[in-house]
Amino acid sequence: MASGASPILGMPPHRLWARRPGIYEDEKGRTWVTVVVRLSPSQRARSRASPGGTHEPEPSITVHMWQMPVHPQEPVSPSQLTLSRLPLVWQLYSGRRYRAMDSRLWEIVSHGQIDSTEELVLTELPPGNG
Repeated sequence: MASGASPILGMPPHRLWARRPGIYEDEKGRTWVTVVVRLSPSQRARSRASPGGTHEPEPSITVHMWQMPVHPQEPVSPSQLTLSRLPLVWQLYSGRRYRAMDSRLWEIVSHGQIDSTEELVLTELPPGNG
């Protein structure tokens, strides 16, 4: 975590719903804004790719979200929300994981506070890690 980070907070949100691309709302009505999305080749995909082959590994995704107020905006159609590789809904699952609406699992890498901003960092787990 960046400098200025404080110890881990209480429980992360139980559920996050997409309201607009990159903006989620939790069960308490708080908004979470996607501030960083990192794509990197997954370890599992790298191990399956044959040396010298042309198989591109499927990227794993790491998402950094900050809890912050957002000015109200016009709602978007559900089809506009599905353009992203991020889930429409995340549900706290077991341990430090979320299950997405499409059954993908996401691990909570960190849940803390930087200065006065609550941060949640999630990484998509490769299939079969449930």
